[in-house]
Amino acid sequence: MGRGRKRKFNPDIPRHIDQDALPKGVYWADGRWYIIEPHPEGGPTRKRTIAYADARLSDLHAAREASRGAGLVGSLQYLANAFKQSTEYRDLSRSTRDDYDRHAEVACGYVLKDGSKFGSLLVDRLSVPLVQRLVEALAKGREATAIQPALLARPSTANHTLRYLHRLFAWGIRIGHCKSNPASGVRAAKERADAKMPDPQSFLAVLEFAKERAALPLHAKGAVPPYMPAVMVLAYNARLRGIEVTDLTDADALQQGVRCTRRKGSRDNITLWNDDLWWAWTWLRDYRAQRIQAHRRPVPLRPEQRGLLVTQTGTRLARSTLKTAWQRLITAAIEFGVIDEEERFTLHGLKHRGVTDTRGTRAHKQDAAGHVTPQMTHRYDHELQVIAPPELPTDEALANALAFVDLVEPSAS
Repeated sequence: MGRGRKRKFNPDIPRHIDQDALPKGVYWADGRWYIIEPHPEGGPTRKRTIAYADARLSDLHAAREASRGAGLVGSLQYLANAFKQSTEYRDLSRSTRDDYDRHAEVACGYVLKDGSKFGSLLVDRLSVPLVQRLVEALAKGREATAIQPALLARPSTANHTLRYLHRLFAWGIRIGHCKSNPASGVRAAKERADAKMPDPQSFLAVLEFAKERAALPLHAKGAVPPYMPAVMVLAYNARLRGIEVTDLTDADALQQGVRCTRRKGSRDNITLWNDDLWWAWTWLRDYRAQRIQAHRRPVPLRPEQRGLLVTQTGTRLARSTLKTAWQRLITAAIEFGVIDEEERFTLHGLKHRGVTDTRGTRAHKQDAAGHVTPQMTHRYDHELQVIAPPELPTDEALANALAFVDLVEPSAS
């Protein structure tokens, strides 16, 4: 197919643009560069702005490539794709890679006022104010417009996206894709300090509800995965994150108790056996044996390869599967009036509950949670300390104090 007839000279086009070298399908009118594309909802075509008067010819070619769905060299989306192919990305843990992938989609898929996406912007044209506006929009949310979809206010997502962009641009500088880090100096969003820790009554109510629903046949209406009650018991008694529960293997069952391999820099420790821990561990072990036998799967010989949590098909339980199962459980508990919406708590909140209920001093709780610093224990310990009121010293105590002072003679000069 031919290129079509040659463009006529347009005196309104900015003078720094070579009109003979303009990309096909890019037009100028009303102080903007635009393309014509099908409307996403069907019907007549629409004009979409891709650049303004200060755009360079190279910017127009790059924007046109992006509109065709090609990888735009030098754009944020191109940089994110290149980062996924790097050795630095492959050396990350699976959970970190999944987290980065989610927030790369958030950043690159953010829709701008002109209908284009944040990922189509050239990295060299990004600035600190532009990234700051992205973070604030994700944190505060926005209402839907004719072009931009609605966004829920999610400060945590905004901060995770900012941390991802900071690492992405830092990698780009080392490789040569970026000249600067536009995420450096951006102020993070203020997150609400809400641990979503359950009170004891809510925890026990949801645990009993989970046991009732777990006893239903698989795939029955209202049923939850059978392993959920045992997961709740493990998370509370061993003070574990959800992903740390899925990491448990047969090698972690010691004679003394459960070896807790912790993440995020926390120290590993051993939680002594109690009746609840022993019940949860033996139940999960027996359930695993049933599911593996039912689907005739091989059993690994090495204990560290035998994951404690498995799905109904006998495969090892993934973190995302556990998160989905938890949301189903807690949502059902609210729908059936087990707890109120205001009492909703997270699986991670059970670790807060376990640290708070640990008997002893703050140092004992720090050791139990595996925290490296007291500041981290302060975030997890919500117990109100009971202290004695002050007492005025008696006359006898004052007299003894004065007598001690008299015995201390000043040194000779």
